[in-house]
Amino acid sequence: MRPVTARMLSGMAVVFAALTTFAIGDSAPSASGDPSQFRVDAAVNGENVSPFDVGSRMLARVAAATTPAVVHIQSERRTRRGTIEETGSGVIMRSPKADGEFIVTNRHVILGAELADIQVHLHDGRVITPVGKEEDAATDIAVLRLKTPGLTFAEWADSDNVDIGHMVMAMGSPFGLSQSVTLGIISAKGRRALELGESREVINQDFLQTDAAINPGNSGGPLVDLHGRVVGINTAIASQGGGNEGIGFSIPSNLVRIIVEQLLEYGEVQRGYLGVRLDDSFDAAAAARLKLDRARGARVVQVYPNTPAEKAGIQVDDVILNFDGYDIEDEEHLIHRVSLTGINKSVRVIVHRNGRQVTLQVVLTQRPAANRRSDAPRPMPQPFPGGARIESSGLTLHRLDAPLAAQLGVSGQRDGLLVMQVPDRAGDDSLQLYDVILEAARKPVRTVGDWDAVLEQQESVQGPLLLKVRRVVNDQPVTRLVLWTPPAAE
Repeated sequence: MRPVTARMLSGMAVVFAALTTFAIGDSAPSASGDPSQFRVDAAVNGENVSPFDVGSRMLARVAAATTPAVVHIQSERRTRRGTIEETGSGVIMRSPKADGEFIVTNRHVILGAELADIQVHLHDGRVITPVGKEEDAATDIAVLRLKTPGLTFAEWADSDNVDIGHMVMAMGSPFGLSQSVTLGIISAKGRRALELGESREVINQDFLQTDAAINPGNSGGPLVDLHGRVVGINTAIASQGGGNEGIGFSIPSNLVRIIVEQLLEYGEVQRGYLGVRLDDSFDAAAAARLKLDRARGARVVQVYPNTPAEKAGIQVDDVILNFDGYDIEDEEHLIHRVSLTGINKSVRVIVHRNGRQVTLQVVLTQRPAANRRSDAPRPMPQPFPGGARIESSGLTLHRLDAPLAAQLGVSGQRDGLLVMQVPDRAGDDSLQLYDVILEAARKPVRTVGDWDAVLEQQESVQGPLLLKVRRVVNDQPVTRLVLWTPPAAE
């Protein structure tokens, strides 16, 4: 184990030697491999300090310069089940399209809250209320407009120039502990199709992945580079226990800037629309059938009439390989690129068709409102591990996945909510443990968010709620209709 430890420490010495160069302006040490160069102390303010000391001081200066632009946010929204409190973070920014400073944060931090119910806690102890807000569900980005003088603001970095391995700092209020800073690296880029929570509205997923500690409460706070510039907005974590496990996700700054600029100028985001349905299970076998060397690009399974795709000549079984100069990795990547492309723009599209490549020109239109939700590919973060959530309704529900379906004996089932706890009042003709709820009030429920939405819509309805469930009876899966009465309606 000793050789491994030694190599790790040498690696840290290299990192802090580089930080020393940045901090005191000396030329970079040679890559000779001579370990003595890391034992030579550097003179700073007349003191002899090690590269570790200089690196630490540089990190402290970055944190001190950026922290005044980071805010703690508390919001409240009222529902029939009571008041729901949310806490999160944000960062103060500026733009030529805004009169004064504004705050960038996550939409889910202030979702459903009135302006008067949003409190912004500044670094200097002041508590202010925003005077306006704009939100974009498809990226989980929100802008809070301010009319407060004397604010410190941060600057954007170019997230395209951030590479895997670059050091970053996550800033915000994890668990309500404001002015917190953690250090890590960019561990991956272009993360998409993440099963991270409940919302089905998010269609723009292109996350930076970092091992800088991100916890509940960091949502909306900045991920900054070693110049103190914002490279991303912290949004989600991958966690089995609800806390940091070394995998966090941030929306890259270049995407955030596009969204923020449009929200400031138009009050909404104008998104391009192509007009196709894509294969979400495109695999190597399907690629081979279409004479493609491997599973890449996005396969078209339906072309909607009177859309840009139909007018451009896109056909079923075309595999879109390149869109507007971007090589397409999968269907999620294409959805992301199309939605960020300006309307009325003529775009070159390269498709694979019958064993050869065909180039087409597509003029995108505005995404219809009816399609803004239906095209959403994946959910966003939630504070409960694994999709489980206990509601005041007395139920504990868990989003169904393939391993759970196999254990339940309904291996062919992919959608629905598994019932893990029911009130004692439930009987044989009502909801039971191990039931999988497929529909509520004839509306599909695939996430806890879907379930909450149905309950909200049924507030004024008296009596029990009609549920369609999948249940195993005598080792055979059957579908039944049951009646369930929410406690508030009893």
